[in-house]
Amino acid sequence: MTTPASKKRKTFHHYFDQNNRAPAVQSRPSTPVELPIPGLALILDFVTADEEAALLTFLETRKWRTDLRRRCIHYGGTYCLMPPRDASVEERQRIEGTVIEADPLPTELDFVVDRMLEHGLYQEENKPAFCIVNEYVGVQGISAHVENFRFDSPVCGLTLHNGDAMRFHELACADDASVRSGGASKSPRTGKMQDVWLPPRSLLVMKDEARMKWQHEIRAVRRALGFRRVSLTFRTERSRPGQQSTYEGKPMKRSRQD
Repeated sequence: MTTPASKKRKTFHHYFDQNNRAPAVQSRPSTPVELPIPGLALILDFVTADEEAALLTFLETRKWRTDLRRRCIHYGGTYCLMPPRDASVEERQRIEGTVIEADPLPTELDFVVDRMLEHGLYQEENKPAFCIVNEYVGVQGISAHVENFRFDSPVCGLTLHNGDAMRFHELACADDASVRSGGASKSPRTGKMQDVWLPPRSLLVMKDEARMKWQHEIRAVRRALGFRRVSLTFRTERSRPGQQSTYEGKPMKRSRQD
């Protein structure tokens, strides 16, 4: 027997489907909305629909990294590729030991950076020079992690195309153990958890406790057919080389360099 559409079980994403929400009435960024986690805020309509379309069109012309489970692009700094699971020991060492220089932040993203400066999120002398673009389709996600402590605060994430939920986990202490090494999954947690909905064109701002002491993840869950979220995570390096990372006046554990 076929279950009526009205009786089918809805996923978390159905309740926030763009088709069921009132259209945005603001054409310019709104005032930041404070969220339940200290240091976490959301700026709605940070970019317009036309700007969003232009960004997506531009990004499709770029070369995407495809060695991960999702497509991504790096701007600024360096990165290493992920070896295939069936790689030999020698091949794995060669791939992991190859450092790739990323392209600098393209001029097509300048208006986003300028708008963050206008909001006082960054200072001109230390504006974002690093950006990771991630694409999530189907059931793709990213494991819980804290952004590397070599990067300063805040870390800002722009959501394009489809909205999605980000889950936060409170840690017992500030820790940026990496997903790649397996350390992130071992970071002690307090058990506190918070889901935050990220609407299309919104900018998530993570600083202080939210940036240092809460892991964040995009869960690999079933989504609507045709789902696609593109995120741009902007980061800035600490202003002084070798500057000690601190949180609440105490040095923080730093587990990786990349």
